[in-house]
Amino acid sequence: MTVTRNTPLTDFPGVGEARAKKLEKLGLSTAGDLLTCYPRDYEDRRKVYAVAEAPLEGRVCIAAMAAEHPRLSRIRKGLELVQVKVVDHTGALHLTFFNQGYVERAIRAGEEYIFYGAVEVQGRRRSMVNPIFERTGRQSFTGCIMPVYRLTAGISNHMLGSLVRQALPCAEGLPETLPQYIRQAHSLAAAEFSLKNIHFPEDEKALDLARRRLAFEELFYLAVGLHFLKSRRGREGEGFPIPPRPREEFLSLLPFAPTGAQSRVMDEVAADMASGRPMNRLVQGDVGSGKTAVAAYAGWLCAGSGCQGALMAPTEVLAEQHYKSLSALLSPAGVRVGLLTGSMTASEKKKARAALETGEIDFVIGTHALISEGVAFRRLALIVADEQHRFGVAQRAALAAKSGAGTSPHVLVMSATPIPRTLALIIYGDLDVSVIDQLPPGRTPIATYVVREDKRQRMYGFVRRQVAEGRQVYIICPAVEENPDAALPGEESPTLNLKAVKTYAEKLQKEVFPDLRLGILHGKMKPREKEAAMSAFAGGRTQVLVATTVVEVGVDVPNASLIIIENADRFGLSQLHQLRGRVGRGEHPSHCVLITGTRSLEAMERLHTLASTTDGFKISEEDLKARGPGDFFGNRQHGLPQMKLADLAGDMRLLSEAQEAARSLLEQDPQLSQPENRPVWERVRRLFADTPDIFN
Repeated sequence: MTVTRNTPLTDFPGVGEARAKKLEKLGLSTAGDLLTCYPRDYEDRRKVYAVAEAPLEGRVCIAAMAAEHPRLSRIRKGLELVQVKVVDHTGALHLTFFNQGYVERAIRAGEEYIFYGAVEVQGRRRSMVNPIFERTGRQSFTGCIMPVYRLTAGISNHMLGSLVRQALPCAEGLPETLPQYIRQAHSLAAAEFSLKNIHFPEDEKALDLARRRLAFEELFYLAVGLHFLKSRRGREGEGFPIPPRPREEFLSLLPFAPTGAQSRVMDEVAADMASGRPMNRLVQGDVGSGKTAVAAYAGWLCAGSGCQGALMAPTEVLAEQHYKSLSALLSPAGVRVGLLTGSMTASEKKKARAALETGEIDFVIGTHALISEGVAFRRLALIVADEQHRFGVAQRAALAAKSGAGTSPHVLVMSATPIPRTLALIIYGDLDVSVIDQLPPGRTPIATYVVREDKRQRMYGFVRRQVAEGRQVYIICPAVEENPDAALPGEESPTLNLKAVKTYAEKLQKEVFPDLRLGILHGKMKPREKEAAMSAFAGGRTQVLVATTVVEVGVDVPNASLIIIENADRFGLSQLHQLRGRVGRGEHPSHCVLITGTRSLEAMERLHTLASTTDGFKISEEDLKARGPGDFFGNRQHGLPQMKLADLAGDMRLLSEAQEAARSLLEQDPQLSQPENRPVWERVRRLFADTPDIFN
């Protein structure tokens, strides 16, 4: 088969419709997609050891013969073991496979295999748990530096690596997009060489050269795109001039004195709104830092000038919470606060829309219903997007378009995900960045514990004590449902031993907490079901909520005092911190329990980092070092291209080089109109597909 970059994956051997759908979850539908599906890590499988000579540190390859037929044992429901002894001329190796029943059929006595895993020693007995294996003479990934990819249920690393290997021929003769003089000035490898060696490197040097070229490329195109974004800012035209008002009048409405950080950000917002230019500002701060007060201040300023503001929240429950709190805060000042959500009755929606159009509502709180057809404003001058990473650029633009022609509204976006400033300036290159880096006094501290699986019963007892005291509990799982068929021959399932919401909630209700009121919440539920589940928990009708990370951005439940996070080692630190922020919102002592069965020292160190600090910015710095920028980029909701290779914590020098190269190119050709620079323009245009108007 001749493979081109446009060849669909369904043309590849072994990829049917079902498997193609699973690959689509990874963003893979063509051979070209495989080329840029960069590995997240590598395993050195170049050296094969004898059993007795294999080192005990790290994972290694061992060649051995199966001395017997594998033995399958079903220990209990949900747990089965396959055990087999393999041998070579130096000794025996005892293998144990958990919940991988296919191994009984896959390994045959008398045949030789290459096993890859960590060797453990108990006395004179050597063993491996869940090794990956290939039959000798048929191995694909022994004797090489093996790429390790991000996976999804039903797609193994072995399978994805095989597909990438089949796609690599279409990298031959790949046209260069980087100008020749930039490649020479920065000693960058060719595109074809880099793509081949980022997946299957010849050696460590080739891998370093490949990574440097591809990471530079990402940072270079990002820098060029940000230039166009900032240029657009200068062309946006006039904003609504909102004159300042005596701050004391607003402060008198607050039930607390603002922190110094809140006051500083209020000053920045007021200056933006009075400037005559459209404000485009990101306010980021830790959970509970007081971002909503800043949004209320902007709405108050806006109403004082006879203009309207709109706050868009990601869920109805959160929108209703904002409506109640902002109504109570701003109504005494004469600010008319309204609500518009999808679940309101037709007559309620009609009334709200009419009030917006006539100007009877000064500050409306809503969901995506705000951008629906038929919603019009008299004089929309301010847009506030709560939880920035849940809204795309296109959604903010759709709301902004309702302000009418000629004048652009002020835009204030808020994020409770603390991002290192360096990264924030890159991710949100079209926004000015404000940071609220102080927490108000009196916030309930959250005690955080890292707990092993063997302490599970004690943890259940702690749940009971909290509920007995009238408190509520979150239990967070990484998966919605179990995937028992996710494991493929020779591979460990990416979802092995993960707690799944549906089965775990059922078990808890039947076996552990039959007398408690449990609720369930996950992303596969219908919007109304999710809203009902969250409302039941917020209203106290549910005592324990078993959920996925869908609660990461949710309604405040001051009565919730305990959050338990299962398989905590599977989450990034920033996400764990965000989840932890679901508790500690009331007057009661609050706790976060991180459950893990990991044997990774690195993973345990990360979890103990979280347990030792509640400083979100410090945590985000550690997460950036450990995981790269992926957590912060999320689902490209910001409209900027996601970086796959560049490590903004470790590539600062490369970032400076890329920014300088971009600056030099744009000084010579500001519109990239010269023929030799058109490939750059085309590449940047594709990368910034979510914000196409930056090139107009």
